[in-house]
Amino acid sequence: MILIADGGSTKCSWCQLDDAHNRVYFNTEGYNPDFIDTAGIVASLGQNLPETLPRDQVREVHFYGAGVSSPQKAEVIAAALRQLFPNATVTVTEDLLAAARALLGRKPGFASILGTGTNSCLYDGEKITYNVDSLGYFLGDEGSGSYFGKRLLRDYLRDLLPDGLQEAFRETYDLGSRNSILDRLYNQPLPNRYLASFAKFAYDHNNVSYCRDIVLEGFETFFSNLVVHYPGYQDYSFNCIGSVGYNFRDVLTQVARRHGMEVGKIIRSPIDDLVTYHESDR
Repeated sequence: MILIADGGSTKCSWCQLDDAHNRVYFNTEGYNPDFIDTAGIVASLGQNLPETLPRDQVREVHFYGAGVSSPQKAEVIAAALRQLFPNATVTVTEDLLAAARALLGRKPGFASILGTGTNSCLYDGEKITYNVDSLGYFLGDEGSGSYFGKRLLRDYLRDLLPDGLQEAFRETYDLGSRNSILDRLYNQPLPNRYLASFAKFAYDHNNVSYCRDIVLEGFETFFSNLVVHYPGYQDYSFNCIGSVGYNFRDVLTQVARRHGMEVGKIIRSPIDDLVTYHESDR
């Protein structure tokens, strides 16, 4: 039995694959080593793994995670998984490789993530060969959920949301005082997830020009700051994974074509295609 996990900053999608190729899917919260330690992951998974999962029968764990940018970051997650699955060989690598494998299989091309955060790469069919750093939610992550959430929250705090959106935003999120919002951002864990939680507001109000405009601007910035800096980017199709890219795929397709890229796959989650990738090795 093997486990395959696609771990974003907000949610982690899992598949349990047995020797008869039966698939069992489940979800837990996301585990980004920038914001949680090994003990926290062990505690969370201990409570959220299905009771029916026979942990001692798991022989392999393939975990693809947000924030896995170095061997040290990978070890934060790997150490937790080894505690929970003592008989398994554990492999932890970046979620960007999961996106490339799910979107492209073993073919070369361009792959990207637009979810809580942003990432992108060129892939040669086996490994990532080129990456323009997204720089995270403080400095970059253009076009991501945290990017849109930051814009919405900033305009809300400055009383700049138009067309009745100020009141709608307040009623939707019951945010409390300005100081409580800033405390949540600067002193509490997982600020990127907190910011990304507001992106749904733009989707729910996409009939309002303000919301359409910030999505269009965010994707334009994603292309101008990241995508166009890939060598020969127009030679590749545009492929994307993530809830933000999927929910706003019409706008994303428009922007991609404006920048001279044909659109390939835009999907919400890589887990099905990722399982297929690993299944083909068995």
